[in-house]
Amino acid sequence: MSRQATITRKTRETDITAFLNLDESGECKIATGIGFLDHMLSALAVHGGFTLHLKCDGDLNVDCHHTTEDVGIVVGRAIKEALTASATPFMRYGSARIPMDEALGWCDLDISGRSYLMFDAKFKHERCGGMDTQMVKEFMHSVALNAKMTLHVGAYGDNDHHMIEAMFKALAYALKEAVRVNSDGKVISTKGVL
Repeated sequence: MSRQATITRKTRETDITAFLNLDESGECKIATGIGFLDHMLSALAVHGGFTLHLKCDGDLNVDCHHTTEDVGIVVGRAIKEALTASATPFMRYGSARIPMDEALGWCDLDISGRSYLMFDAKFKHERCGGMDTQMVKEFMHSVALNAKMTLHVGAYGDNDHHMIEAMFKALAYALKEAVRVNSDGKVISTKGVL
């Protein structure tokens, strides 16, 4: 059974539909209205080895906040639903360090049912393309909260684009490792459940 989920979330600020398949490295169709966010989500899907279709109509006339945060909510919910719907035990932990030119991004995560974010990055500019750099932390927080994962993510470097992209790619590789099916069929927990 393929681990997949379709999530729809509509508020007064955003209207989002997403399809995620963790077991199929397929096409990536992203349209959030924020080019830089589309680029980061594409990197997440391609390097994570999964299929992601996501469309968001948001109140970008206000700013990028609602769109970025709500897309993170939907991505997090899709991860959680895809993993829980199949009840297939998975490896739970993932870790990655990704260089991008002068920047280094890292991510350590535990899909444990406990939401927590530790974020360590300082950006030099207020925006990267059409996205506020401060929204990177909000996106990661929304993903961690809604996927029910503990997420440690950060980056250092001189170029904000490189730092952010290295973080998203590190998240992708850590996620790929964590959602890998546990071949012995057991839940990795001393409690026997997550």
